[in-house]
Amino acid sequence: MNDETGRPEPAASPDARVGESGCCGVSACCTDAEQALDPGVTVQRAKVDAGCGCVQEGSPDGLPVVVIGAGPVGLAAAAHLAERDQDFVVLEAGGEVGAAVSEWGHVRLFSPWRYDTDAAARRLLEPTGWRLPDPEALPTGAELVRDYLAPLAAVPALADRIRTGTRVVAVTRQGVDVTRTVGREERPLLVRAIGPDGAVDDIAARAVIDASGTWGRGNPLGHSGLPAPGEDRAAAHITGPLPDVLGRDRARFTGRHTLVVGMGHSAANTLLALAELAKNEQGTRITWAVRGASAARLYGGGDADGLPARGALGTRLKAAVDNGEIDLVRGFTITGLAVRDDRASAGSVQVTGQTPDGPRVLPADIVVAATGFRPDLDMLREVRAELDPATEAPAKLAPMIDPNFHSCGTVPPHGERDLAHPEPGFYLAGMKSYGRAPTFLMATGYEQVRSIVAALAGDREAADTVQLDLPETGVCSSSLVTENLLPGATGQDDGCGTSCATEATPAPATQAEPVGGSCCGPTAPEPVSIGIGAPAGLGFATGRVHGHSGEAGHDDA
Repeated sequence: MNDETGRPEPAASPDARVGESGCCGVSACCTDAEQALDPGVTVQRAKVDAGCGCVQEGSPDGLPVVVIGAGPVGLAAAAHLAERDQDFVVLEAGGEVGAAVSEWGHVRLFSPWRYDTDAAARRLLEPTGWRLPDPEALPTGAELVRDYLAPLAAVPALADRIRTGTRVVAVTRQGVDVTRTVGREERPLLVRAIGPDGAVDDIAARAVIDASGTWGRGNPLGHSGLPAPGEDRAAAHITGPLPDVLGRDRARFTGRHTLVVGMGHSAANTLLALAELAKNEQGTRITWAVRGASAARLYGGGDADGLPARGALGTRLKAAVDNGEIDLVRGFTITGLAVRDDRASAGSVQVTGQTPDGPRVLPADIVVAATGFRPDLDMLREVRAELDPATEAPAKLAPMIDPNFHSCGTVPPHGERDLAHPEPGFYLAGMKSYGRAPTFLMATGYEQVRSIVAALAGDREAADTVQLDLPETGVCSSSLVTENLLPGATGQDDGCGTSCATEATPAPATQAEPVGGSCCGPTAPEPVSIGIGAPAGLGFATGRVHGHSGEAGHDDA
């Protein structure tokens, strides 16, 4: 670490290791003739010339780190790689950086700017004249892209290394499939991507950081984790979570009957937006279907809630249901969808479900599937990824984030060792590292990639030292909005129903000393969670409140 700048010292060049182990750095399995090669010849060239049988595909030395995804966490990884003078390339499926964030650009984050940017990224940006927006302001997704991600991607250290419109379809080891063990670690990883012109490109890499997220990989509407019969044929009538009901998608919802399916905060976002739309657009109707017997956990504690903003918003949703603005259907498990093609109801869909009282059919024009996300694992079938069977997160990380037991506030700090797989050099980071768990925080993703990049650069000490600032506010994933956004709010009492409403005090943590998860103790950083861009800037965070509900039958959509 450079004491004057606070930046990590760059690791030694891979070329400096040439000649360390005989055979110009080639594996000891080379023959005597191969080991007699001129030491001035590069490792890669020596292997090619010698035809060294155990490493025919060449060494990973000198190859770039491939970062998959140019969202907040992917670009943070790029910033850390640039700071440490590591070669890298970023592959982004969308047409621009932050493409997934842009899709929910109308939604406001509930974490202020001071938690929404990465330290290495700021260090790259500041020499360009960039300044952090008001640290206490709450940006929308669009503002996060415009005022942070896009300027970061334009920094010279990153600009030429980002490929947009490039979709990764597979990760593997060059020259071998997942079953081959002998000599595996000496081969580079290989990333297969499809470029904007449809051409296939195989990119050799010394390491891969998959920060591609889970956006666009929604859970199906059907029960038991499976699509409902007819769900594929009704695709034209189904939207994913967080449509821009009051903006871009307004015409689609105006004067129509929308069925919202789901019990997380993405569902609540859409319900509140639809309720606002229905006040001004005649004929707009809303039905909300949940599997559980109660919606109480989204309503919160009302006036008794330790977070007044959360209570106020829960009260809004409950009032909309009680007043008949939203028709809530409880205990509804979807068993099928059918598109209606008769003349009177053309363009609508019938959603059939099982209820405690027997089968029921809900007709609708549009179905919003706010049913959560799952990671794309098909692209990883040829790497040795060790994933938890329940959460589909890295096996070592999974017990720390299991939503049956944890909220974001009880997830301990974690780094490269917890994210490693049996496949050396391969990592999941960001939202995708949490698999199906909904407790991810953007600040956690930034720390993940800082630790991973430190390890890749050979800085084991930095990799093992978790550097999170943890405000002692008792705020975690159920923090929906700060009090000063509420009419007449005083900005006080932002605790969690106890006497721990204190000012935020940064508290460093290390992996050797995990932070506890009690309300009054140090908890995870104020979350990066999102809410609808309603006129007052209020809305619900996405994800579950504190892991799964404590109510019986928490397996609701």
